[in-house]
Amino acid sequence: PGVSSFQLHFADHDILTPGDAPNVLVAMNPAALKANIGDLPRGAEVIVNTDEFTKRAVQKVGYDASPLEDGSLDGYHLHPVPLTTLTVEALKEFDLTRK
Repeated sequence: PGVSSFQLHFADHDILTPGDAPNVLVAMNPAALKANIGDLPRGAEVIVNTDEFTKRAVQKVGYDASPLEDGSLDGYHLHPVPLTTLTVEALKEFDLTRK
């Protein structure tokens, strides 16, 4: 569905499997959330880029309402962060476009 993913593993022991038990999801958009939320156990951490959760983007992937507001993520530790806004602000002194 146009969703990219990348895994990082942090542990105090040898890691011998390719990410079979994630406990944190960073969803940069609604499509990434929808594609990956099923891999997380209840109580896991979910960090979302709120800048990308527009009405159009939410509806485009099949959500009836924003999962950030409808209670469907109540079983997770949700961390809404305007990541795009923060990035643009941090780089404003450079001559860069949003792309």
